[in-house]
Amino acid sequence: MNLSDFDYHLPAERIALAPARPRDSARLLHVAASGLSDHVVRDLPAMLRPGDRLVVNDTRVIPAQLTARRGTATIGITLDRRLDDGSWHVLLRNAKRVRAGDILVIDAEFSADVAELHEGGAAVLRFRTDDFSAALARCGALALPPYIARPEGLTACDAQDYQTMFATHEGAVAAPTAGLHFTPALLDALQARGVTTTRVTLHVGAGTFLPVRVQDISQHKMHAERGFVSDQAAAEINATRAAGGRIVPVGTTALRLIESAAAEDGTMRPFAGETDIFITPGYRFRVADLLVTNFHLPQSTLLMLVSAFAGMARIRAAYDHAIAQGYRFYSYGDACLLERA
Repeated sequence: MNLSDFDYHLPAERIALAPARPRDSARLLHVAASGLSDHVVRDLPAMLRPGDRLVVNDTRVIPAQLTARRGTATIGITLDRRLDDGSWHVLLRNAKRVRAGDILVIDAEFSADVAELHEGGAAVLRFRTDDFSAALARCGALALPPYIARPEGLTACDAQDYQTMFATHEGAVAAPTAGLHFTPALLDALQARGVTTTRVTLHVGAGTFLPVRVQDISQHKMHAERGFVSDQAAAEINATRAAGGRIVPVGTTALRLIESAAAEDGTMRPFAGETDIFITPGYRFRVADLLVTNFHLPQSTLLMLVSAFAGMARIRAAYDHAIAQGYRFYSYGDACLLERA
């Protein structure tokens, strides 16, 4: 398949620059085999069945953008993912001014040793600080997606808006944005409906912002991200499937993680490690039955994933409908509930 198979035109005014308020008032497009129907997110309990289980990503977004100095050069650092030895895989701006062995100075109490340099501006850094979280809070900035225009800089609301209500475990560069639509009131309504919730953790990396640069998508190398499925989470998912309930990931990140952790027969297993699973049309889904997700960028790996899940023709029809009906797109935009093809 070619990259051009996943292209579409989105008018610029359809890109959401702020979330719906309240969050569960966002629109929700139901994409089913029987056709398309328009709802709002707070309708979700009526669209699911007692015994279904949501799987949510409880990663917490960190202020992942840093600015450092190497001599007279300014070096931009975007954290990507923490490695097993405590170092960080990062993306550098002005990387041509950096060499392995350099020290990048962020402030008087926060610096980084350049352990490795990779292609495309990637690097491995070992940070020097007594308290990494405090140093990030002091020196870091939120890495909003580039399509959310902030010419005057981040707003006072962004730090809260770009965090889901499930956010617990620090480590994500980008938010698992389907979870942004959920509120305590919506969760209460889902619970009253008999829909349960399981938490997993996938720390969304900086690679989620990178474009696909090859025409033959089979040649694309997916970025790795670190994820965790606990023993309890695996047992909950398995119990729901055994009882005939449906598994409904909230977001492509939760879906990618549980598909990475599942055995061939769909049995969910505990998982702790990195995944670079790349889901394209033709993939056989093992666990997920429905998917709550936002509307994704043209030619993106996430558009490929939802096309694999719901079918390419159905996704094309859904996106055409959403554009015509004024839905809001991307991270702060509206959502859809996809039934698996």
